[in-house]
Amino acid sequence: MWRLVVALGVLGICALVGEGAAGDWSAVYLRDNLGTSAGFAALGFAAFSVTMTAGRLVGDRLIRGRIDAVFADAPGGGYDVVDWKTGQPPRSEAERHAVSVQLAAYRLAWAALAGVPVTAVRAAFYYVRQDLTLRPADLLDEAGLAGLIEQIPAAG
Repeated sequence: MWRLVVALGVLGICALVGEGAAGDWSAVYLRDNLGTSAGFAALGFAAFSVTMTAGRLVGDRLIRGRIDAVFADAPGGGYDVVDWKTGQPPRSEAERHAVSVQLAAYRLAWAALAGVPVTAVRAAFYYVRQDLTLRPADLLDEAGLAGLIEQIPAAG
């Protein structure tokens, strides 16, 4: 049993070191290695920091997730929450509806974190291999997401 505890401890330390390195060096990497502006590097660090702490209470359930990117849309004054996907896009309407739940949660979380109305936040999946952006038009609102999540039994 103690070996399992030690293995879990080592795994946890590795995760913390990786997270700490990303937090400490992500802006430097973006600026120095990828040649971005200092402002974009700072935005990258801020996005990383926000997504590491993003959590949203829906009903009596805590949902944790990591938002890949948030872009401020200067002309429209809103935000775009984008989740990058390396897999295949949904093949059916049922699959599309299932993956849209994730975007609905991210959209609500960003609106709460940014202190803006949810109508000011758009959301999309970007499928990298296909160079395809999908923007579901029928994302759940807070009541719809809460209703869906409350059907899941609480851990106990």
